[in-house]
Order: sequence, then C-alpha cells, then structure tokens
Amino acid sequence: MASTLAKHLLPSSLLPTCNNSTQPPKHHPSAAAASFRSHFHGLKLSISTTSSSGLTSSKTSLLLTVVAGKVNKGSVPPSFTLKDQDGKSVSLSKFKGKPVVVYFYPADETPGCTKQACAFRDSYEKFKKAGAQVVGISGDDAASHKAFAKKYRLPFTLLSDEGNKVRKDWGVPSDLFGTLPGRQTYVLDKNGVVQLIYNNQFQPEKHIDETLKLLQSL
Repeated sequence: MASTLAKHLLPSSLLPTCNNSTQPPKHHPSAAAASFRSHFHGLKLSISTTSSSGLTSSKTSLLLTVVAGKVNKGSVPPSFTLKDQDGKSVSLSKFKGKPVVVYFYPADETPGCTKQACAFRDSYEKFKKAGAQVVGISGDDAASHKAFAKKYRLPFTLLSDEGNKVRKDWGVPSDLFGTLPGRQTYVLDKNGVVQLIYNNQFQPEKHIDETLKLLQSL
C-alpha cells in the first residue's frame, strides 16, 4: 500500500527503484531523503532510501503523518497584540463579543494576496451584515501594510507579524515545500472559539466564500 501511495503523491523521478542486478551500482548515495508538505492542511509525506555501498539490497521506508496545527476547530487560539497599518496596537481580545475572521497570508502586493485582499474588500459589506470583523496578518511591517491598504482601498485591519511569531503560535502550516508562508483563514465566533479553519494557497478567493458560508450559519 505504501508503494501505491507514493506513486500517487510523488514525482516519478523521486520514487525508489529496485535493482535486481548482481553487480553493485556504479554510483549510489549512501542515504537519500525527501520531505514534502501538501497545501492540504497538515499533510506531510516523508520518504527515505538507505543502501550500503557494494551491496544489492536496499531499504525503503515511507512515512505518512498528519501534522496537527496548534489551533484546531473548537479551540481558543493564543491571544496576541500586534501593530496595525497605522502603527496602533491591536489585541485579539478587542474583537471578543463578535465573530472575527483572521486570515494569514504570505505577503503584501503578491498576486494571490492582492486578489484575496480585494475579494475581502468587495465582500466587506456582507461581513459587516454578518456582524463580523476581518483581520489580515502577514510578516510585512506597518508601513508596507499602510501602502497596501491605501493602494487597494482596504477597509479592514492589517496586522504586522514581523518574525512570524503569531503564525508559529497558531501553527499555520507553510506551503510549497516549506518555502512560502501558508495562506490560512480562521473564523472565530463571538466567544473567541474557532469554528472554521480553511487552507487554500492557490485559490485565495475561496477563503471569502467559505468564511461567509460559515458566518451566515452562526
């Protein structure tokens, strides 16, 4: 079953191959390993191959593990205090008593993040009608957020998580093999309890659709 799973999840060039020859291979690394993280929340796939120089036998192990985030549905996430685009300190506790959408995104001015921010902007009245606040968080500084918000007329709060401390505290997964900060949205109810976690790096506008569906059902 492991080999079947590997064929579906890994590029063919990275799959281990069997060598039935009695001759030792001319060149073979003593150990090779690769690790991948899917854009689907919490999925991590690791495959490692070990062989001894001059021997025809090889050992291959396939490990599939679910990496749970620190914040899960039904939990109360860690509080934080961060600077907004105007340099003012904003705490998560400020939104207690009303639903809040907290969305983590990779960076200001990137195509996907701009599309996502503008989609939240265009649906902002719907969020207000649902009684919800919208808060965007990335590692950009306050000056970058201010310019981003002004350029695209964003009516909601952007918070600066320089050093990505809050991102780490909340357990937001990285994407693209760990090279890109993840795009993940949380919906908290009026009691501060997480009711939805949505992760989709490549279809940013879907974050708005999913959050509105949930808010309208609260």
